[in-house]
Amino acid sequence: SSIPSGAPGRWLGGPMTKTVSRSVLGIGGGLRDCWASLRPEHWIKNTLVFAPLLAAHDTAVGHYLLAAIVFVALSACASAGYILNDFVDLPNDRRHPTKRHRPMAAGKVGSTPMLALGALLAAGGIAAAFWISTASGICTSAYLIVSALYSMSLKRKLFVDVVVLAALYMVRVVAGALVVPVPLSPWFLGFFLFVFLALAMVKRQKELRTQVSGDAAQGGRAWQAEDAPVAAAFGAASGLASALIFALYIQTPQVSEMYASPQFLWPICPLLIYWLGRMTLLANRGGVDHDPVLFALRDRTSWLMGLAIAAAFLAAL
Repeated sequence: SSIPSGAPGRWLGGPMTKTVSRSVLGIGGGLRDCWASLRPEHWIKNTLVFAPLLAAHDTAVGHYLLAAIVFVALSACASAGYILNDFVDLPNDRRHPTKRHRPMAAGKVGSTPMLALGALLAAGGIAAAFWISTASGICTSAYLIVSALYSMSLKRKLFVDVVVLAALYMVRVVAGALVVPVPLSPWFLGFFLFVFLALAMVKRQKELRTQVSGDAAQGGRAWQAEDAPVAAAFGAASGLASALIFALYIQTPQVSEMYASPQFLWPICPLLIYWLGRMTLLANRGGVDHDPVLFALRDRTSWLMGLAIAAAFLAAL
C-alpha cells in the first residue's frame, strides 16, 4: 500500500519513526537516547592509548592500527561503565539539577535492556583487547573492573575517588604502551599521574561548586562544599608537580638522545602551568563544565595551549 498523502510527519521523523525505533530497541526510548546513554563524547579520553607511541617517536602505521583497536575496546568498556554508573546513581540523578536529564534518569530508556547492552559492550571490548594481546586484554579488564568499583563504591570514598579517576586515566596510557609494547619511563608515568590528578581535582571542584555550604555531599559523596578550597589547593599542587617532573625530565640524557634541540621543550613547562592553573581558577569560579576534558575540547584557550605545546615538541625534534 502507498503512504497516505498529506501526512508525511507520521512516517518520516514523526510518531511512526519513534515507534519503530522503540520496538526495535526494546528499551522504551529512541536511538538518540540510547546513543546518549553511551556518552560517546567521552571516548576522546581513550586517545591516550596513542600517547606512548607518540612519546617513543614510533612511526609504524601498524602499531597505530593496533592501538586504534585498543581505543575501540576501551571505548566499549567505558560506555558499559557509564551505563552501570547511571543505573547505580538513578535515585541521586533524578534529584540532580542537570543529571536528571540523562536518558535513564529521565525514563527515556529502560534500565534492564541498557544493562544488557552494557554487558554486550563490555564483553566485546574485552574480547577485542585480548585479540591484540594478553597484556592488553588484562589491562582493559582492569579498567572495566576499577570503573565498576568506582561506580558502585569508590566514588563515595573521600579522596579515594579522585585517585581512582587519575588511575583510570593512567590505565588508558598503560594499555597503549602494551600494544607494541613501548617501555614506559618513570618520568613519563609520574608526569601523567600528576596531570590526571590535577584534572580529577578540577572535576571535583566543579561538583563542589553546585553544593550548598554545610550540606552533605551530593549523591552520597564524602566531599562537602567547604572542601572546595582544599580541592583547589591539591589540584594546583598536582599541576605544579607535573611541570616540575617535566622540567627535570628535559635535563636527562634520554632526552638528549631523542631530541636534536631539547631546549625547545622548556616553553612547555610555563604553558602547562598556565593551562592547569587557569582550569583550577575557572573551576573555582564555577566556569568549568562537569568534565574538564570536555570543557577543554570546547575551550579556545586550551586549543591554543595544545597547539603551542605541539609546536614546541616539533621544534625540539
